[in-house]
Amino acid sequence: MTKNLLIKKALVIDSKSIHNGQTVDILIENGKIVEVKKTIVSKHKTFAADNLHVSQGWIDMRANFCDPGYEHKEDIQSGLIAAQKGGFTEVAVMPSTYPVTDSKSGIEYMLNAARESSVNLLPIGATSQQMKGDCIAEMLDMKKAGAAAFSDDKRSIQNAELLKTALLYAKSFDGLIIHFPNDKSIAGKGQVNEGSTSTANGLLGLPSLAEELMVARDLFLAEYCDSKIHLTCVSTAKSVDLIRNAKAKGIKVTCDTTAHHLLLDDSNIATFDTRYKTMPPLRSKNDIKALIKGINDGTIDVIVSDHTPEDIESKKKEFDLAKFGIIGLESAFGVLNTSLSKYVDLEKIINTISIAPRTIMGLEAPTIEVGNAANITMFNPKKEWIFTESDILSKSKNSPFIGSSLEGRALATYSGKKLSFC
Repeated sequence: MTKNLLIKKALVIDSKSIHNGQTVDILIENGKIVEVKKTIVSKHKTFAADNLHVSQGWIDMRANFCDPGYEHKEDIQSGLIAAQKGGFTEVAVMPSTYPVTDSKSGIEYMLNAARESSVNLLPIGATSQQMKGDCIAEMLDMKKAGAAAFSDDKRSIQNAELLKTALLYAKSFDGLIIHFPNDKSIAGKGQVNEGSTSTANGLLGLPSLAEELMVARDLFLAEYCDSKIHLTCVSTAKSVDLIRNAKAKGIKVTCDTTAHHLLLDDSNIATFDTRYKTMPPLRSKNDIKALIKGINDGTIDVIVSDHTPEDIESKKKEFDLAKFGIIGLESAFGVLNTSLSKYVDLEKIINTISIAPRTIMGLEAPTIEVGNAANITMFNPKKEWIFTESDILSKSKNSPFIGSSLEGRALATYSGKKLSFC
């Protein structure tokens, strides 16, 4: 445990801090920021690095840790280690476990398992019982136990009445519903984005319409209920337009997209490499341009890893039989920064993985100022590196980025009175 630390010559990227944009020394004692000045002299342990930047500790708003039930893919400890490796000090974990995290005891299990970690785990409770989309779960009980939000992960709620009821129920205690928009009657058994690539490769297409119809429905429900909703894994240009217009009307909607949807497009699946198979499927280059525009103008609030571990037996098989999913915690910042650095200001990029997720989830923001608890990510946004399998601390290795050259890397985190190297 490193209670005391001096961070030297770091450029602060924190729009909530009075030190934003300044290169400073930061002195931490007993886990608290006690001094921020141009130059500080101290006998404490020192952290310094080339082109050092610091921000509020990064937070991933959606990841799967598969525990309990599927620990061979990931468990809570390995997931937290992977999160820290990627520069995250907090991570919101989806309820896709066995049994499903749809009760107070499930929330307590996750929190207890993460108690000793320097990475803060934020459990997401299921919106419906067993994530079956039939009856709403005991959300208030889970909220009192520590649930940060509610979601049926990627089992999109097809029953509009149930989602309406959930939105109204959550509104009564300021709960947040996170919903994955996907109309199953349109999506069918689609494997990849419907388009010229799917046709050329003989793979069953999954139309953008499946997402967009559900986005439109969810926006109507949020407006009707006057309740907040967060749409997750938004991937198409028309979805971005729908959400942009809804925000202009005052509908209480926020949304995220994934890091890999910003860098990869549907042409990557031409190799039939199942590591590129994900849900929603990789979309077109035009969709990527729309996502980047949405980040720039504030339509897209958050970028997530969508960390979805799958063991080799689930991935190394025929494309249409392989499971959907990409791991992303260790590579997330390199991937999103590589895709965005030429188009989006660094402060805005960092906001999508620090301030915005906390604002949406109603969490306290660990601003870099004297008197605050130290919750900091140290990084170099210009660091060029090759992502290798040795960088993966997750139990599963289903990443399409192995061997890729990335720009931007987390160097270390300070959280929970502990300095950890990435």
